[in-house]
Amino acid sequence: MIATLAFYVFALILLVSAAMVVTARNPVHSVLFLIMAFFNAAALFLIAGAEFLAMILVIVYVGAVAVLFLFVVMMLDVNFAELREGYQRYAPVGAAVGAVLFVELLMVLGGWHFAPDAASLRLGQIPAGVSNTDALGRVLYTDYVLLFQLAGLVLLVAMIGAIVLTLRDRKTSRHQDIGRQTARSAATSLRMVTVAIGAGVAPGDILRPQPEAPLTPPEPVGGGAGHGGPHHAAEIR
Repeated sequence: MIATLAFYVFALILLVSAAMVVTARNPVHSVLFLIMAFFNAAALFLIAGAEFLAMILVIVYVGAVAVLFLFVVMMLDVNFAELREGYQRYAPVGAAVGAVLFVELLMVLGGWHFAPDAASLRLGQIPAGVSNTDALGRVLYTDYVLLFQLAGLVLLVAMIGAIVLTLRDRKTSRHQDIGRQTARSAATSLRMVTVAIGAGVAPGDILRPQPEAPLTPPEPVGGGAGHGGPHHAAEIR
C-alpha cells in the first residue's frame, strides 16, 4: 500500500516537473524543474527495484548533465525577450511539427501489445544470487553489446560535431609549437646567477627563460646603434 502510494506521488511530481521544463519562461527554472524530474524518476527506479539505474540517474544526470546545463544557461548572455519576438510567427510551424510527433506516438502506442508470456514472466521468481546490477550488465554486454557500442559512437560523433561547430580560430590566439619547445636546450634557455648569502636577489637577477636567437630584432637600416645597440634590445625583451 505504501509503495503504491509513493509510486503515484512520485509519478505525479515527475509529470508536473516535466511539463514545467518546457513551459517555464525562465530557462534557469526549466533546468531546476529538470533536476526535480530526475530525482523523482530515480525514486521510481528505487521502487521498481532498479537501484543501480536510480544511482546512475542521480550521479550522472543530476550531478553532471543538469548542473552543466545550469552553468551554461546562467553564463550565456542570451536576450530571451528578443527570442520570444518571433514566437507568434513560428507558432504554426511548431504546432504542425508537434501534431506530427503526436500522431507518430499514437501509431506506436496503437501497434504495441503485451508479449504472450509477459504475465508469467512478471510473476516469475527472481533468480537467486543475481542482483539488478548484475542482470543489467549481462543484458547490456551480451545481448545488446553492439547496440550499446553504437550508442557510444553516436555520442562521440555528437561531441566532435559540437566541438567543430563551436571552435573559433582567433588570429590573436597563441598556438603551441611542440617542435620548437623540444628543440630548446637548458644552455640556450636559462641563465644561472650566483647570489651571495644575505645579499638578496636583484630584480634583474631573477631566473627567466631566455629568448630564442631568431627572436632578436634586426638592426636598423641605417646601421646606427645610438640607442644602446643589441644590448639595449635584449634588455627590452
